[in-house]
Amino acid sequence: MDSTGVRKPDCDSEIHDSGYAMGKAIFTNETFRFFRDLSRHNRTEWMAANRDRYMSHVVEPLRNLLDELAPAMRKLHPGFDTSGRTGPSLSRINRDIRFAKDKTPYRTQMYLLFADAKSWKLGGQLYIGISPDVVTVGFRIYGMDKESILVKTARPRLQKNPAWLMQQACRLGKKYESYWYSTEKGEWTKNDGWPASLEQWKKLKGWVVRKKMKPSAATRPAFPRDARKILAELFPLYRLISMP
Repeated sequence: MDSTGVRKPDCDSEIHDSGYAMGKAIFTNETFRFFRDLSRHNRTEWMAANRDRYMSHVVEPLRNLLDELAPAMRKLHPGFDTSGRTGPSLSRINRDIRFAKDKTPYRTQMYLLFADAKSWKLGGQLYIGISPDVVTVGFRIYGMDKESILVKTARPRLQKNPAWLMQQACRLGKKYESYWYSTEKGEWTKNDGWPASLEQWKKLKGWVVRKKMKPSAATRPAFPRDARKILAELFPLYRLISMP
């Protein structure tokens, strides 16, 4: 137990190899071809004509990956939602265009999410993202208001233990990309690196730590094992910053 009242990570138990069998790859080139085609034909008529492709090459593989990862993720945190519901477990491909500058109807990426079933809208997420040319596996958290876990939980804990974040930067910095968001004159601004100081955390609106890979990484049979190891390695960020 550290000074924040959160149990320190037991790396031996969190990053052990659970022995996934190397079988058929979950994702194929057709998954990424669908997103590339969608980026060129982002219209409701096109999606209607390609709905079967979307279900077969995007939704079904994501659900299969969820099924394969769910037991290991629930060992990390029993509160993770692994139901497969759109929202807590799977991102929506439909874009909410009411207040968006981008009026295209569909997102050209989708995410498999591991978040707490009770607080997934306000807290952090471990995620796997699939887009036309990039696969990402990482941790992210956004805080839009005073009720977010970023404001209510993360900031007070880091104020009590400011050295913890630098320890994580030393542990993860060479392997993972980190960036965070602040607001400048009402506009979101991306800042590269780790939000190291308490002054930065006072301005922080969102934070992402991730590993970027080529699509070929996701079409390997070993991808579920590789993704699980990354998520386990990033789980201490989720645990201290996101868990009430």
